[in-house]
Amino acid sequence: MNYLFSALIILLSLFLGGLFLFTAFVAMRVRMGLPPEGRFVTIMGNRMHYLEQGTSRDGAPTIVMIHGLGGVAQNFSYSVLGELARDHRVIAIDRPGSGYSLRHPVSSASLSVQADVVAGMIDALGLGKPLIVGHSLGGAVALATALRYPDKVAGLALVAPLTHMPSETSKAFAALQVSWPWLRRLVAWTLATPGSILQREKVMDIVFGPESVPKDFPVRGGGLLGLRPSQFIAASEDMNALPDVLPLMQQQYTSLTLPISVLYGREDRILDYREQGEAMAEAAPNVELELISGGHMLPVTQPEVTAQFIRRHKAL
Repeated sequence: MNYLFSALIILLSLFLGGLFLFTAFVAMRVRMGLPPEGRFVTIMGNRMHYLEQGTSRDGAPTIVMIHGLGGVAQNFSYSVLGELARDHRVIAIDRPGSGYSLRHPVSSASLSVQADVVAGMIDALGLGKPLIVGHSLGGAVALATALRYPDKVAGLALVAPLTHMPSETSKAFAALQVSWPWLRRLVAWTLATPGSILQREKVMDIVFGPESVPKDFPVRGGGLLGLRPSQFIAASEDMNALPDVLPLMQQQYTSLTLPISVLYGREDRILDYREQGEAMAEAAPNVELELISGGHMLPVTQPEVTAQFIRRHKAL
């Protein structure tokens, strides 16, 4: 019996060791193939990576762009950032732990702390009073920033934003529901990367559907960066931290007086436009909601529409 148990332990160790080596190899290849494209600044102990293009004209506000859960700044630089940079200074941020931004080991993933980091970047980079664009979870971070620092924000342009606690978690993000930090790291360095590769088509159909995933998204849109264990850890931390702050934020939306525009796709398979977009329009006094045909990844699948939506914002 002891021999059998020992044999099982050895086999399990070899299996996990093989997964670890595979994950480390994939992460190395991704880092080599997609190195950082932007600059770095340290905010509250977080080493923040950001992309910057363009110069504002005629005193127009800078545009700050914040990506969603599991996303990266390249989701915006795929097309939208360059379009807006023709006549605006545009900053696309890798949120703490995502992309090439490093979250401080003792820093919280809460929306409040992420808002503090955004506010810190506004000051450190001399961005004045920017228009903040938030996609998906980035929309919640943008809202948290406006609630905590109303004097630092000219307005919000939110694309498929998370504004309320969802009634259910999308199947695309089910694997992120790991609450124990030690288990989260174990999964990140063993099962997450090969699982993502095996389930890629199924997950991407949910994330992008009913629209197609552009063939160049893995590289140009930064999709391959999601295969790194650090990306899984950060996304899991982000999702598990939502209940700590988001329900409280929902009670404060009535206090928002700055202009807020919301763009949502009716066929979004990640977030329900009724539960998120329409609910936001009902909760805050200055929200303009625009519904179109499309899915969740509008900055990638419909960049022209997204850029035009942002350009129409009152703050610009």
